[in-house]
Amino acid sequence: MKITDVLAENAAKWPNDVALVEINPQELENRHTTWREYSLIESSPVEAFRSEITWAQFEEKANRFANLLLSRGYKKGDKVAILLMNCLEWLPIYFGVLRAGCMAVPLNFRYTADEIKYCLDLSDADALVFGPEFTGRVEQIADRIPRVRARFYVGDDCPSFAEPYRIVSYCSSRTPSVEIADDDDAAVYFSSGTTGFPKAIILRHSCLMHSCRVEQNHHGQTKDDCFLCIPPLYHTGAKMHWFGSFLVGGKAVLLKGVKPEWVLRAVSEEHCTIVWLLVPWAQDILDAIERGDVKLSDYRLDQWRLMHIGAQPVPPALIRRWKQVFPKHDYDTNYGLSESTGPGAVHLGVENIDHVGAIGVAGYGWQTKIVNPDGSEVEPGKVGELALKGPGVMKEYYKNPEATREILSPDGWLRTGDMAELRDGFIYLVDRAKDVIITGGENLYPVQIEDFLRGNDAIKDVAVIGLADSRLGEIAAAIIEVKEGRTLTEAQVNEFCLGLPRYKRPRKVIFAPVPRNPTGKIEKPKLRKMYGADALVAQQNGL
Repeated sequence: MKITDVLAENAAKWPNDVALVEINPQELENRHTTWREYSLIESSPVEAFRSEITWAQFEEKANRFANLLLSRGYKKGDKVAILLMNCLEWLPIYFGVLRAGCMAVPLNFRYTADEIKYCLDLSDADALVFGPEFTGRVEQIADRIPRVRARFYVGDDCPSFAEPYRIVSYCSSRTPSVEIADDDDAAVYFSSGTTGFPKAIILRHSCLMHSCRVEQNHHGQTKDDCFLCIPPLYHTGAKMHWFGSFLVGGKAVLLKGVKPEWVLRAVSEEHCTIVWLLVPWAQDILDAIERGDVKLSDYRLDQWRLMHIGAQPVPPALIRRWKQVFPKHDYDTNYGLSESTGPGAVHLGVENIDHVGAIGVAGYGWQTKIVNPDGSEVEPGKVGELALKGPGVMKEYYKNPEATREILSPDGWLRTGDMAELRDGFIYLVDRAKDVIITGGENLYPVQIEDFLRGNDAIKDVAVIGLADSRLGEIAAAIIEVKEGRTLTEAQVNEFCLGLPRYKRPRKVIFAPVPRNPTGKIEKPKLRKMYGADALVAQQNGL
């Protein structure tokens, strides 16, 4: 069964049921209208605040776009890039690409014009679908992407270098007769780029279908569940978590905003039962509750059954706080990477809350092992590199056989680049191999130091990086973001760190915002560039 067949089944079984809802709370704030006022007014003028489509409409939109591509001569294996903010059109366009036998190429909405061109060139994209937020960036490169022979614009006031997406309304709504096999290439996703230029990851149709089964097996979604999707759909994390609800025909809500009150209101008004959060958002919700900015009694939250987190290491202290506020919630953490079709290759499991801090055990259909540089397995309790094997492993890095060989063995094992250890049958993530700090011959794992520092209730976020040192090689530097309304001094941080072994204590403390990418990962290369030796010299010289 292909993932496109799931859409056909949902449309046949539940044609009139709501499939997707888009909510844009910013529209309400722009018009000085409250959420509640909108909900109670049948003919509200705030048209852009909430919109929805049924399963039948979802399939119709997907088919129309597929037939548009086919009418333009696009064929099986051609690549269609998608550069959109989360919206109702995003997923129908994605499935339309797949229905046409083409390959979907989701693009990060934070890419600059040059980065967009880089990824279009790297993936050999043949078409581009983009929204109004990206008009300026696409215009900058419009004359330098000759291979992209069609540019479809989703929005009003179509620019001259594109054509309006709304022409799909003139295309057939029938399912195109394109044969698709499990082993056919389905999509090109890009690595997060936290360690350099992104690589193009080829995923097969079988990878996408397996991710549906993984998510539904782990979290038991039913038709009655409603999934709240906040992270960007271009990333494997958000979309593949939604796949579990998609598999059973459950409704999903696309929330365009991350304010705590918006999240809680969406859960309340749309009766969401499953919410996937990133660490900063979960922390913001708890902080807002703690400050009294939001009151739980204002919301209907009894139906909310599962909160899960992924995309980055999860501080155990955060989950302990969450369970104190939401004691009835099931909790799970999910580990994966785009090279393994997103989350779920390892997961904690809702039944293992007593092992919070671990990323868990091998996910549904997955195998795991922790290995030395030579590929041999390490002993339990020793640190090594986490390796994965399963139906979700990527086919390859496109046009990069050398990089593919570096992480993908001939027998199908994927080396993740993440350092981990096995304790009592559970996998604990230690750090990215490239983030390990070697100080005086000792290996320091920044995640361990970050987890300790997050135990200080004045700290909102923290990142630990290595800075060059003439005597020790490297030292650990802590970039600390303090909670709103709180104060913290370097002396207080140093006193707090007396609870760490001496060699693990940060030698430098920097108070500054901690940058994270759209999927919640700390942008450590950016921090190393900001606070590395050259940057510090420039700061000292007033440059």
